[in-house]
Amino acid sequence: MIAFLTGHPEHFDEAIALALGDDQPYAWRAAWLLFDCMEENDARVRKHVNRIIRTIPERADGHQRELLKILQRMDLSEAQEGRLFDVCMTLWESIGGSPSNRITAFKFIVKMAKKYPELQNELTALTQDWYLDTLSPGVRHSIRKMLSDTPACRK
Repeated sequence: MIAFLTGHPEHFDEAIALALGDDQPYAWRAAWLLFDCMEENDARVRKHVNRIIRTIPERADGHQRELLKILQRMDLSEAQEGRLFDVCMTLWESIGGSPSNRITAFKFIVKMAKKYPELQNELTALTQDWYLDTLSPGVRHSIRKMLSDTPACRK
């Protein structure tokens, strides 16, 4: 699939349309495929960023994660960062949600806290035990590692 889309870039917009839809399992697979076939800050994706952000809350866990991964490779405007930050906060605070979704959302939260230092103090509140208790030891370790790489959170 990757070789096909790479070799036939004329189908890229079709893959984006499929990834933004909810025809499962094709939509999830298309989002996964786009992540592997796109470039950093890909111009073909840029015009769809707002729609991707709006679509995330409407999709199932695995599909949400793949859409988040696409957006993590894009340069976002401040307004887009704010909207995506809100989406990621909702996903992170959903303690019954998919751990892989939650950590993917948390990665974006940490990225924003590094960019906007005034958010760094919030990370301590977001990593209280009740947020972490439903996560595996490996995921908790990854979160602690992310925090240790964030200046205001180093202990």
